[in-house]
Amino acid sequence: MLSHYPYENITQMTDQNKIHRYEVSVEWTGNKGLGTVNYRDYGREHLISIAHKNDILGSSDPAFRGDSTRHNPEDLLLSSLASCHMLWYLHLCSQEGISVVGYTDHATGMMKETENGSCHFTEVTLNPIVTVSNAGMIEHANQLHTKANEMCFIAKSVNFPVHHKPTAIVE
Repeated sequence: MLSHYPYENITQMTDQNKIHRYEVSVEWTGNKGLGTVNYRDYGREHLISIAHKNDILGSSDPAFRGDSTRHNPEDLLLSSLASCHMLWYLHLCSQEGISVVGYTDHATGMMKETENGSCHFTEVTLNPIVTVSNAGMIEHANQLHTKANEMCFIAKSVNFPVHHKPTAIVE
């Protein structure tokens, strides 16, 4: 964690407006001595720091000259979507009396490269496998993914579709 991280209060919520504020520090660590004088001569490595949390070692995707052993923005976006959906889903299940005893998701995302070299995600598909404690819960458990998708603030913040293909199984 960066010792010079300037933020003490990462998340704050005002009661009146219910505004949540998040802050992150990103520091480029890929300067190999010459800066960015040439596209091929600098590293894409960076450090993502959030106060009171473990640092994340980042880079770009290997297709864009990045380090394959580090997280890239594409990985983190896909992880954010899958995590947000899961957390809303578990919340909804607890409200509906559905006993979830296991949850895994193998999410996939499709990103399109454009003629000018930029990219954008075209879609993400979440593939959650939910283990419930009772066979009578399966149908309702699968249906709650639609509502979780509607509630997920990350999914509501992106400009591409987030699909879900859930599977519910019994413990």
